[in-house]
Amino acid sequence: MSQTTRPSPRSRRDRAGVLEAAALATEHAESLVLSAARDIHGSVAGRVHGVLDRVAGGPTISHRAHDGISRVVYGGVGLGLKAATRGLRAADRLGLGGPIEDSPRGRFVVSAVNGLIGDRLVAEGSLLAIEAGVRHRGRDVPLDPGSLAAAFPEASDALVVFVHGLCETEHYWDRRSRPRPADGRTHPSYGARLAADEGWSPVYVRANTGLPIAESGVALSSLLTRLVEAWPTEVRRIALVGHSMGGLIVRSACAVSTAADRDWTEHVTDVVLLGAPHLGSPVERSIARGVRLANKVPELTPFARVFEQRSAGVLDLHDGPADEVAHVPHARYHLVAATLTRSSRHPLASTVGDLLVPFRSAAGLLPTGEEIFPGADVLHVPSADHFDLLNHDAVYEALRGWLAHASARTSSGRPA
Repeated sequence: MSQTTRPSPRSRRDRAGVLEAAALATEHAESLVLSAARDIHGSVAGRVHGVLDRVAGGPTISHRAHDGISRVVYGGVGLGLKAATRGLRAADRLGLGGPIEDSPRGRFVVSAVNGLIGDRLVAEGSLLAIEAGVRHRGRDVPLDPGSLAAAFPEASDALVVFVHGLCETEHYWDRRSRPRPADGRTHPSYGARLAADEGWSPVYVRANTGLPIAESGVALSSLLTRLVEAWPTEVRRIALVGHSMGGLIVRSACAVSTAADRDWTEHVTDVVLLGAPHLGSPVERSIARGVRLANKVPELTPFARVFEQRSAGVLDLHDGPADEVAHVPHARYHLVAATLTRSSRHPLASTVGDLLVPFRSAAGLLPTGEEIFPGADVLHVPSADHFDLLNHDAVYEALRGWLAHASARTSSGRPA
């Protein structure tokens, strides 16, 4: 009699369906949105009825009636949402609704949700929790020689690894790669162009950006170790390209030490960081200040509770990586910073920057003027926003030049 094999976490995750995502939405609607609405209503009504009660010399009939009706209404809505959550999950277990990751839109939803509450999804064992993986055509590639050879039939000895930012997917690197209605032009992705022009093999990684950045770095380091070991040909060069939070995950992965005889970092020639908030994110700092202020006002406290649910990954953006995060000593570092303004010296460049990250943060310049990456190349991209860095001609030309120099350094016998 054959034994039943328990599915691996990865195969279980791949079965997450559209209805499971809908169940998660109704669950959070009940625990956060409905709770916030009830508490705000109660706080405002309490102030109004408090005044009327003082005038009347005691609780009024309208006060008691209001409280009773409110309890019934909110309780009924809450029970309805709980029932809907159970029903949707039951239907999902029956296979109704289809896998959510079968469409680009579904994959976007999963990545966005993981960016916001991915740490909680992992803790709860949710099927929607992302596990870091190498992606090809919208699916994870098992890190074994046969699967990698099938997914990368033209695998070379030079890997350029792309890591996306907060709430993003690997498909974000395809920005502007389709013909534009205005002129019909296409702008192939960095990976496609590097493969055609320089022979690099592009590898796209998807990460759970809701996890602590240090934890994502450990996961990326482990993934790259397995990738190098199973790659169809011997790996001689690795270039890492991270966008936004992806750049911080790359930095964290580079700092992870390993007891393996051959560490993947030995092959790293270049680290390219696109719009990475090395000094932290002003957006996250603004949210933190807003939460502190909201907690001082009873009517706003429920809103504060909603924002307090943001993931550990988002919280890590408050100050950026610790100063002691190590760099790969033999690799060249390249920093790319965009600004909405034409000049990096414009006052808005130091505040708004590329819309999300100020220029000095992306360029790794401390308030004292000290460089986080001494000797690194710094490219300023004027009149561009944070997401333009995902596919920009000026960035590609710089990227191609940097990696061409990496090829020359390797072929000349210097450490890679």
